[in-house]
Amino acid sequence: MSDLKKSNIDIEILTNENNLPEQINWTAKDGGVEKAKAEAMILAFWDKTAETAMRIDLWNKEMTVDDMKKFMHQTLLTLADSFERSTGEKNMAEDLRDYCHHFADKMGILPPLS
Repeated sequence: MSDLKKSNIDIEILTNENNLPEQINWTAKDGGVEKAKAEAMILAFWDKTAETAMRIDLWNKEMTVDDMKKFMHQTLLTLADSFERSTGEKNMAEDLRDYCHHFADKMGILPPLS
């Protein structure tokens, strides 16, 4: 008998007649999330055999260009954190964070200095 626990994250995509996302909902009962709405998502899997990443990128018509810029910036920052935690490569993670600052500056989304 295995001691493994099964956990699900469910993603529900409601599409229009052209198969374009209208609504994105997700549920992670173990995390206390039930049908939370989202305007965009990025989901990535690693295929060890093919040594390639497989991704699903979706956003609905409510996602503004300004929000997409912020979403991409925050996603890049979290990738730097994940990279550092998973590899211990602190210097490269800092380089990615430096790029994230450059990205935010070029996109005009840096928060104002207080």
